[in-house]
Amino acid sequence: MQSTSAPARREVTPLELFFDLVYVFAIGQLSHQLLAHPTWTGAAQTLVLYLAVYAAWAYTTWAVTLVPAEDPRTRRMLLTVMLLGLFMNAAIPRAFGDAGWVFVATFLLIHLGRTVWLLTVGLDRVNQEHWRRVLVWFAAAAPLWLTGAAADGGARLTWWAAATLVELAGTWTAHPMPGRRLDSRQVTFAGGHLLERGRLFMIIAFGETILTTGTALTTAPYAPMTLLTAGVALTGTVALFWLFFSRSEHIVRHYERTEDPIRAGRSGVYSLMVSVAGMIAAAAGDERVIAHPTHHAGITTNLLLFGGPALFIGAQTWHGRTLFDDLPKARLLALSALILGCAVTPKAPAYLAAVIAAAIVVTLAALEDRRPPGDATAAAAKPISSSRPRP
Repeated sequence: MQSTSAPARREVTPLELFFDLVYVFAIGQLSHQLLAHPTWTGAAQTLVLYLAVYAAWAYTTWAVTLVPAEDPRTRRMLLTVMLLGLFMNAAIPRAFGDAGWVFVATFLLIHLGRTVWLLTVGLDRVNQEHWRRVLVWFAAAAPLWLTGAAADGGARLTWWAAATLVELAGTWTAHPMPGRRLDSRQVTFAGGHLLERGRLFMIIAFGETILTTGTALTTAPYAPMTLLTAGVALTGTVALFWLFFSRSEHIVRHYERTEDPIRAGRSGVYSLMVSVAGMIAAAAGDERVIAHPTHHAGITTNLLLFGGPALFIGAQTWHGRTLFDDLPKARLLALSALILGCAVTPKAPAYLAAVIAAAIVVTLAALEDRRPPGDATAAAAKPISSSRPRP
């Protein structure tokens, strides 16, 4: 089935960027949460909180792609979610302590309230049907969130992890119900606007990562090793920035020409989710190295230093593979090098592990810069359709 013509590309409004600031604030909160609890349990807690925060941002961003921010109803919704999001994100450091109810109450008000709001703004028949199913899935996960808020200790993590898995399953499968499933090619969708929202969010997220590095620098003694590790952290961040944006224009052209913009949009939302998680991990690793540059790196610091960039590069590689069937060998080699570097440097000084991790990312960025456009750009110039219904 041929899709309807894509809507004209819309500019991102100042209100949308203002809204993003509340959720980028959460990136710093999550980085500090991970630094304060550098254990497997702490990592699991941070992951659950991150997935909830990202879902609040992503679903709201998707809603504004459906109902433009110029609409007064959308502006009111955005400001309400922004206010609730401020309290939700402020509760992150104590979400597994005395602020569990604050985090869950604000999260559910955002998640359920925004979905109910979408059902009142006059969406087309296909979208109306789909968001009813979304509401059913969110409502199914809500008791798990509430039970977790009432529980203590490890039980809270278990209940919230179960709620997160339910919501992830719904998102991944496009919230199916018996006999009802979304054929995304039937829906007109401003995919280019969603892409631009993701790109601008990443710029702000990179800014938060640099702020984390700068804050660590101001609290560390001004010694040559501090300057070295801060420089390495900034260099690695710049290289990740370059990897994300240097070839993004052919992705923009794909979003403008594809017959299934929702499929492309969902792929972009997933890859952004993993990419930002990688940035949080890398920022936490950089902060640990700046604070203790000559200590043994250890497995925790190594997982952050090498695992963060690996998540980031892996997500972007998967996204390119999904859109263009493009799998650059240099990225596969870089991912292998990051895994090897993580394995062989736990007993090395932390600054040396950071230098190796940054060197791998910088080398990949240099190779990507020299790589000819090739098949990926050619693929972006053609309309891409799906031969079967996609969720």
